[in-house]
Amino acid sequence: MTRGAPVAIVGAGPTGSTAALGLAARGIRSVVLDRWPEVYPQPRAVHLDDEVYRVLARLGLGDDLARLTRPTRGLRLVDADLRCLAQLDRDGVSPATGHPRANLFDQPVLDAVLRERLRATPEVTLLAGHEVTAVEQVAADRVEVRHRTGPHAEEEVVEAGYVLGCDGANSLVRTSAGARLLDLGFEQRWLVIDVETSAELDQWDGVHQVCDSRRAATYMRVGTTRHRWELQLLDHEDAADLATLDAVAPLLRAWLRDVDPAELTLVRATGYTFRAAVADRWRSGRLFVLGDAAHLTPPFIGQGMGAGIRDADNLAWKLAGVVDGSLPYEVLESYEPERSAHARSMIGLARAVGITMTSGGPTGDVTRRALLPLLPRLPYLRGLAVDSATPPLVATPWVHRRRGDRLAGRLCPQVVHGRPTLDAEVGPRWALVSAVAPSPSCVAALTERRVAVVETGSRPELDTWLRDGRARAALVRPDRTVLTSGDDVAALVATATALIAPQPGEVPA
Repeated sequence: MTRGAPVAIVGAGPTGSTAALGLAARGIRSVVLDRWPEVYPQPRAVHLDDEVYRVLARLGLGDDLARLTRPTRGLRLVDADLRCLAQLDRDGVSPATGHPRANLFDQPVLDAVLRERLRATPEVTLLAGHEVTAVEQVAADRVEVRHRTGPHAEEEVVEAGYVLGCDGANSLVRTSAGARLLDLGFEQRWLVIDVETSAELDQWDGVHQVCDSRRAATYMRVGTTRHRWELQLLDHEDAADLATLDAVAPLLRAWLRDVDPAELTLVRATGYTFRAAVADRWRSGRLFVLGDAAHLTPPFIGQGMGAGIRDADNLAWKLAGVVDGSLPYEVLESYEPERSAHARSMIGLARAVGITMTSGGPTGDVTRRALLPLLPRLPYLRGLAVDSATPPLVATPWVHRRRGDRLAGRLCPQVVHGRPTLDAEVGPRWALVSAVAPSPSCVAALTERRVAVVETGSRPELDTWLRDGRARAALVRPDRTVLTSGDDVAALVATATALIAPQPGEVPA
C-alpha cells in the first residue's frame, strides 16, 4: 500500500507531534509514523519552560497544559546532607509569555494528549505501530518512507515531498541523511527513578540539585503523587542491580525521612547515559532531523524535550510556506543555523552546570559550599539563573540582526491585559507590531500576504517593549521571533513584501 502527503514525520513524540500540528495549523497535510502502537509508557522528560509552554498553547493545548502540568517554585542547590546552599526562585508567571516559568509533568500523559490531538486533526494521518525500515530520496522532489507493522508484515510506502526525522537518538532518518552525532565532551551514567505515593514527603516544592562529587542527584515532585529522582551512578554500580524498590529505597532515605518504603510504588528505575552531542548536519536535501535526532542535552537545565519542540516550531512554518508557495525554498536553509546555534548554546549551559555541580572531588565540594551561597546575592548571575528567556537566534536572512536592532532574533511578548493575547489574535500568521498606524497601502500589501497588523495603542505591554527596544515597529515571524525592527514602518513592510508572496483565499483565523 502506498500513501502520499506533502510531509512525512518519523516519530510521534512531542517533537514530531508539534511539527505535525504546526503544519496542520497552516493547512499542510502530513503522515506521522511511530513504532509504538500506544504511548510509550515510561516517563522521560519532566520539565518545560514558559517559552515551550507557549508553543504548545499556540497549537490549542493551553487548557490541557494547565491541567497536566505542575508549576514549580524554582531550584535549590543542596549539599550531600540536603542542606540548602542556594535557592533560585523561578515561580510565578513570565511577563513575556503569560505562562508559568517552570513546569513539571509526566511525559506519558502529555504524549497521550498529543496523540489524541493528532487523531482529531484532519490534516494528520497517524500510523501508530508502524516501524520505519528505510528512508530514501528517490527524486529531486520525492522521498519514500518504507514501513511495516511487524517483522513479518508486508512493507508499505509513504511518498512525501519532505521527511522530518523526529525518531530519537538512534535516528534512522539521520543515518539516511548521511549525518552523525558529534560528541561535545560530556558523558555520565545516572539512575532515573520514578515513584508513585500518596504519602507526603514534606519537601520544598521545587527542583533539588545535590551538588556533590561523590553522588550528584536531582529530586522533584512531578505531580500530586509522582516523584522523580535522578542519581549519578558510582563506578562500581550497575543500573540493573538497582531495579527494585528494595534496592533503591536506601538511596532515597534522606528524602523519605519517616515514610515507610512500603508506601511507595516503583514506576521504574532505569539507567541512562547523559550525553552532550549535536548532529554534524541537520538536513540533506528533503530530509531533516529534529529533537534527539539532532542533539542530546544533559538534563541539568531541563531543556531536552523543549529543544525538540523549538526545532519543530522553527521548521513547521517555514516548510508550510514552501509547500503552499508563500515562501521561497531558500527559507529552509535557515533552519539548521538558527536551531543549531541555539541548541549548542543550551547544551553548553547544561554541560557547564553539570560539571560545576558534580566535578572536582572533595576540593570541588568545599568550593561549592563556599561559593554557591553567594549566587543569589550577585544580581547578574542570579538574573541568568532565574530568567526563563533563552538566547536570541543568530543572524540569518530570516533574522536581520543589524547594528542597533535590539529586538531581532528575540521573542515578541504576548501578554495583553483586558484583550485577546497576541498569539490568540495573530494565530499562525506573520505580524507587524507597530506603535504607528501603517498607511492604507501598507495595510493592503500586508493583508494580501496574510500578515496581521497589531497596533500597540491599547496594548501598553507591547508599546513598552517596542520603546525599550528603541523601535516603533517590529516584523514578527509565525514562531513569534522578531525578524527585524526599527522606526521606518514602510521599510519593514517592504521587507515583508519582499519575503512573502501574496496568498489567495481568506485570511486564516
